Formats: sequence, structure tokens, C-alpha cells
Amino acid sequence: MVTLIRDGEVFAPEPLGRKDILVAGGVIAGVADRGRIRAEGMEVEVVDAAGKRVLPGLIDPHVHILGGGGEGGPATRAPEIRVEDIVSSGVTTVVGCLGTDSVTRHMTSLLAKARALEIEGVSTFIYSGSYEVPVKTLAGSVRSDLVLIDKVIGAGEIAVSDHRSSQPTFDEIARLAAECRVGGMLGGKAGVLHLHAGDGKRRLELLFRLIRETEIPASQVVATHTTRNPQLFEQALEWVAAGGSIDVTVGPDPVPPDPEVRFEDAIARFKGLDLPFARLMVSSDSNGSMPVFDEAGRLVRLTIATERDLFRKFVEIVRREILPVETAARVFSTNAADFYKLGKKGHIEEGRDADLIILDKDLGLSDVIARGRRMIAGGRLLARGTFSA
Repeated sequence: MVTLIRDGEVFAPEPLGRKDILVAGGVIAGVADRGRIRAEGMEVEVVDAAGKRVLPGLIDPHVHILGGGGEGGPATRAPEIRVEDIVSSGVTTVVGCLGTDSVTRHMTSLLAKARALEIEGVSTFIYSGSYEVPVKTLAGSVRSDLVLIDKVIGAGEIAVSDHRSSQPTFDEIARLAAECRVGGMLGGKAGVLHLHAGDGKRRLELLFRLIRETEIPASQVVATHTTRNPQLFEQALEWVAAGGSIDVTVGPDPVPPDPEVRFEDAIARFKGLDLPFARLMVSSDSNGSMPVFDEAGRLVRLTIATERDLFRKFVEIVRREILPVETAARVFSTNAADFYKLGKKGHIEEGRDADLIILDKDLGLSDVIARGRRMIAGGRLLARGTFSA
């Protein structure tokens, strides 16, 4: 199917003005001024985007596609994500991860789920491993996974500064970062070490030691959940200033006494310190558990994260003019595509994957196109999982 998107205001993410976009064979075949693209002699689906904004599809680099959780026993294992949940949030690419539980969930199942979601229409990648060290892998080592398994782009989410972690030593983290770096080089991938930051007092200490005591560059490692509390976030800002990148989990807005830093406040701190937004990414932690522990480490409450919060927060920061549309598109899409080297993702230009979202004048999700396939049309969900009713 050939699709022609007419007269949309395009953010690629840089603002291009009103353009027509031709989609064919799952890729963007052309971006041109209005009326310049002609597709004759073939069946063409025309999407009228006049008065609407066209952006790269959102990228969520931290999703528990198999479901996470389990900290409260087997009944608290979160469910697997559905393709409908992903595209309804404007997301066209996800990176899947395991979490605390690598006993009842496995790398083979994670890979199979990623392949299933790709068949159902969205693009998927995965990390090797879970919270623990030594890392659970598919081909015997992180290096081998990066070289031999197409979907593996790094190791994660490895937990540090958390009572649920395996309490990895600095030497273990350094060796793992080296495995990621060399495996990424050999496999032509980012080879990122994706670290879960808990609320322990050591915070990001291991990351700073890594760039101080080894030859591993800051660009090889990213910390996630970095707005968990103000002290952790301030250290995360220091990491960005030192050349690193961070991932911020956007979920339900924190309510006191929850110490989490609001996303809006995190943006304000970035601006106040004049830090480059190219080093900021966001993720949903979707289908992962959101446990609350007391001071003794006892589980007192448990909910699960949802993909919907990613799009909700994107709309909020654009609507409230906290970030301009082009910067928001970078933070919610392009930065992850570039940092994780996700192929032809995150940009609207000829030859890139046709992963696009179209927003109406009220920032409602009008259309979602994933690898050229229309998943939402005129606000109506077309995508359906294999076993959906």
C-alpha cells in the first residue's frame, strides 16, 4: 500500500513547515512541498493532515513487554503488553526488558514476545539480562548476544543502588560495560549498558567511577528511573554535565509524600543548568510493577505502569509550552533512536522507516503509522493483537 499524507505541519523533529509525505514499502519515499508529490498509476491511500502536526512515532526505550513485577509473590506478576496498548499511546517502537524476576520469565520468552509484537505491527528491540549480575543471556554472553541476536541492543535493566539488586561490585559493572562496548562494536550496535537506579544512598556512584577509573566513555551507559528522588536526580544532572545521558520514567504524577521529582520540574532544572536536551530520554516502564516499600524493605503497595502515561505527559508538556514541539519530539523519540542506534527510527526524512504520528489541533492522536502500516486512522484503532476480540 502506498500512502500520501497531505499538507501536514511536519516536525522531523526540526520544523519543516507544511509538507506532503509519501510512504511506500514501509519507508518514507519522499518529503516535499505541498502538491509536489504525484503518485499516479497506482492505488494510493490519501491522509488529509491539513491543520494537523506530523511527528516521528514515539519511542519507548524501557518496556516490560512480558510484564514485570512479582515482588509480592506469583499473583503480583504483571501481564504482558498488547500491541493495542502501544499504538494507542502514539508509540511505534519499544525496547523490551526483564525486571526483578528472571526465574519465571526468561530471555527466550522476551525475544519471542518481541518478535510477536513486530509481527503485529510495531518495531521492537530488547536488552539482555534482568536486575541481576551475572547477566542472563541468549547466546552465552552479552557480547555474543549483541553480535548474534538481531534484536539485542545492550544489557539491562541491571539494578544498582537498590535492595532488590544482586549488589554488583564496581569490577562487575566495569566488565559488563566493556562487554557491551566491544559487543556493540562487533555487532554494529549501540551496545548500551542500561542501568536501573534505585533509591539507595550510593545512587550513581558506580557510573562516575566507571568514567573516572576506566576507558569506557559515558556514552556507553545510561541510567533510568533517575527522578526517583531529588538527591538521585541532582546526581543524574551531574552525570549529564559529565557527558552522559539519562532516562526519566514518566508515570502517574507524584503525590506527597512521594519523593519523586515531577517531570515538569526535571525539565526546569535542565533548562536552568543549560544542559543539552539531546541527553535526555523518557520511558514509561510500562507493564512493570510500581512497588512501594517501607523503611524496613517491606512491600506495602503495588500497581503497574502503563504506556498511556508516556503520551499523556508528551501532550501536557507541549500544551503547557514547557517544551516546544520539536524539542518534545526529540526527547520522546529522536534522542532514543540516536542514542540506542535504532536503525532508521526517530526522524522524518526520505529512506527512514515510516513511523509517524499525526496530532490534531487539540493534540489528540489522529493517526499512527508504524513501518508504513496505518494502526490508528482518524482516531479509530485499527491494530489488533493476534488474540484480541
